Amino acid sequence: MTIVVQTDIFSRVVTGRTDSSSESVISSPGPERSSKTRAEYDAYVAIVRAAEEMNRDFVELLRPDDLSITQYNVLRILRGAGDAGLSCGQVGDRLIRHDPDITRLLDRLERRELVTRTRDVADRRVVRTSITSDGLRLLARLDPRVDELHEVHLGHLSEARLEELRNLVEESRARR
Repeated sequence: MTIVVQTDIFSRVVTGRTDSSSESVISSPGPERSSKTRAEYDAYVAIVRAAEEMNRDFVELLRPDDLSITQYNVLRILRGAGDAGLSCGQVGDRLIRHDPDITRLLDRLERRELVTRTRDVADRRVVRTSITSDGLRLLARLDPRVDELHEVHLGHLSEARLEELRNLVEESRARR
């Protein structure tokens, strides 16, 4: 029963709907399944749909700057790393969405002069990537637009509800 309530809470929280219209567009895995299985499926579909809607809006936000979501994520990661930068593996470990070819991703950002790569002085085998001043300026210009988009997607929720939502999603991820 709790999962059904959490499913309903999630779909209503993310979509901002107060009616049950979200339930009518989510199809069940079949009547032969248990109510818990149907609730798990409905929760999964609600999460995927919400993520897809948010993702589409984010792609549109980044399009004028010719950035992919993964490139944007790399720039944010490198901004957080500071002047020391990170190795290619460290960048890959911190990505939200797995990318099998971090090197080419970094190559594209380097060609645009948004990142720079240098050999580590302590271990010449390691190449460290850092964000450039152009990359920092691009992020600074994008920050207010990103904040506005988050407000559009989630601004109708209180901090307590956002924390609850984050905890539920993190709890589902922890099961892997």
